[in-house]
Parts: sequence; structure tokens; C-alpha cells
Amino acid sequence: MNIYEMLNKDAISIDLEADAKESVLQELVGLLVSSGSVRKEDKADILKKVRERETLGSTGIGKGIAIPHAKCAKLKKMGAAFGISTAGLNFKSLDGEPTHIFFLLVTPGETPGPHLKALAKISRLLDDKFIRDKLRAASSAKEVLRIIKEEELKKG
Repeated sequence: MNIYEMLNKDAISIDLEADAKESVLQELVGLLVSSGSVRKEDKADILKKVRERETLGSTGIGKGIAIPHAKCAKLKKMGAAFGISTAGLNFKSLDGEPTHIFFLLVTPGETPGPHLKALAKISRLLDDKFIRDKLRAASSAKEVLRIIKEEELKKG
């Protein structure tokens, strides 16, 4: 399973409009719906699960990155959305710094294996400052997808 295979270019925004944690979660889940990655009727449930996960502790991992995620029984397959906030926003990250890169991951059911593997892959990819800088400088969703694919294929 590769990250670039989970992402649909229509679920990528290089210019998120959100200016707060709640609105960025809504915008990211909205990208999943508008891209066709998840059904419109599952939007409220997915948003609820993502919010519940955030109450356990912020998924803002620092270095300008947040990886909000949740498991949702209604889903048939894994879905992902990616967003860049040029200005950055307060996501209550572990390092207290503004968050610029958001990667939302939603997975079906209660089996933790695929969910944890995907989170680990995303985290490893975004841990590289060079990759984060390239993603933040991307001028289109297509370019974001190309960068992720190239970097994943390099790392094997």
C-alpha cells in the first residue's frame, strides 16, 4: 500500500481556507466527499470520528504537520485527503508551532493493522524537511501527488 495510491488529486488542496482546527477538519472531510473518496451520507459520521480522535490528543505531531485520522465502520476502503495552509494555523501541535501540512486518513472497521501501517508511512514521509518544503511549495494538486509518488518510490 502506497500513500499516493490512497490519494485522489481531487482530495488535495494546496490552499486551505480554514483558519482554525475545527474548520480544517471540516474542509479535509469535505475534500474526501467532493472527490468521491467517501459517500456524502458518511460525512457527518467521519467528521464525528475524527473529532473524537482529536479529543484523545492532538494529531498535530509538530514540524508543521498534522495527521488527523479515524476508523469508521461505514467505510468500504481507506481514504485520504491532503491540504496545505499557507498561513498555518493553531492545531494544538506537540511543539506549539503553527501547522501547515494536513494529511487526513480514514480507514474502515476496527482492524488496526492497515490503519497503523498507513499512519507510519505518512509520518515517515513527512518527517523529511526537504519533502515538507517541496510539498509546501507545490503549485497544484497534481504536483503534490507527483512529489509524494516520487519520494515513495525512491524510498521503496
